[in-house]
Amino acid sequence: MADQQHQLPRQYHEAVLHWQRHNFPDYPRLEEQWDTYFPKDEPFCLCARIQQNMPDQIEVGDRTGQPKAIVPTELDPKAAEELLAIIRAQASTEFGSIQQHQATLARASDPQDQAWVLRVMAEELRHGYQMVHLLTSADWSPVTDTKPQDMVEEILSMKTGSHVLAAFNLEYDSFVDNVVFAAFIDRVGKYQLTMQKVNAYKPMAASMPPMLREEAFHLAAGVIPMRRWAEAAAKPDALITIETLQRAVCKWFGRGLEMFGDERGGKTAVKLGLKDKTNRVAQDEYIAEVERMLDDINQRYVRARFPRLSREEADTLYARVKADRGAIDGLSWDDDLLKLPHPGFFRRRGEYAFQMIGVDGATFDDVDRYIEHVRDHLPEAYLASVDLKHWADLQRGVVNGTVPLENALKSMPRLARVGGACPCANSVRWVVEVPANGGQESRLNP
Repeated sequence: MADQQHQLPRQYHEAVLHWQRHNFPDYPRLEEQWDTYFPKDEPFCLCARIQQNMPDQIEVGDRTGQPKAIVPTELDPKAAEELLAIIRAQASTEFGSIQQHQATLARASDPQDQAWVLRVMAEELRHGYQMVHLLTSADWSPVTDTKPQDMVEEILSMKTGSHVLAAFNLEYDSFVDNVVFAAFIDRVGKYQLTMQKVNAYKPMAASMPPMLREEAFHLAAGVIPMRRWAEAAAKPDALITIETLQRAVCKWFGRGLEMFGDERGGKTAVKLGLKDKTNRVAQDEYIAEVERMLDDINQRYVRARFPRLSREEADTLYARVKADRGAIDGLSWDDDLLKLPHPGFFRRRGEYAFQMIGVDGATFDDVDRYIEHVRDHLPEAYLASVDLKHWADLQRGVVNGTVPLENALKSMPRLARVGGACPCANSVRWVVEVPANGGQESRLNP
């Protein structure tokens, strides 16, 4: 189906470009490299894409069968309020992931991997642009007193440490994070976009298919390098080991689960026609999918490690080791293969928030032993991070009764950025709206 392309009004378009220059300086390289790495794909377009011929009637919820809303005022007031929060959170994730990727982009050991992540970042920029389009192309005043200019400024002013979702407030430690994040966190994005494809607000629903097509590439940018690294890890002196990948999985899996929202929630969004699955249903499907992803990566590792075995024999060996959770013919479940942690491991949101559940599901009574257990399964560079210290302090506080759980759930670390932040502080209000003014800049929101 054809997409309709839209450019933001100049003041917002320039605001996004200004944000890009300060937060995504490698962006111009994408055009230089496009024909080398993506010769069969259409050139990248920084624009909003709206798919045509989308359903006109509400597909889920209490108003199933009624016409979809074309403007926010046609939505149920509660639905409009909920949708505005969803759009804001979505925009935050798109711009936030670019800030994370940028910090370690240069550390890629393979030029193709770097080019793939560069494309992921550019498409995240387009997705953020898409959300800004939804915020600025309609009148949201019945839902919020905040002007569109101020909503856009709030989003573009966020940095790592102030984004809506916790997964986008973690700094990367190495290029392994770039890849594992794409495999795990972008996969959550795929679920969210798929659920929102039925949205009762037609402009939102029509924004999802183009984003989903791009999201498929993001998953590949994570899974394909992980496969290759696992195969290389079967040989001596591998640059990236299975242990390195496993620690990254332990860092990101819980954050991905939390992106679905509390496991017990999501019914309201379905009832209002904004999504077609509750949080737990979507999360369970996600867990099953990443389990299959790790099965595939592990099978490739076993085939590479035991080249004398046929493919069928290697896959059978892996299946036996996984079922036994032990060691067979020199292949160990504990030492050699990638595994998903228990869903309750290292959680700060949702049903398992701040429960002391180990990587294999065992429970802990002593908070210091639990914190040490978590640290034993995370990347070494992450152990000294502000984020992990913040979690450990909250975990102790919740267990000892000095921090109420509801306060811990809302708490996020504020990361002091030494470099990479915009030299104009937090504001994006310096954007030129018109070339006149005798050389003076017009503010985005005078």
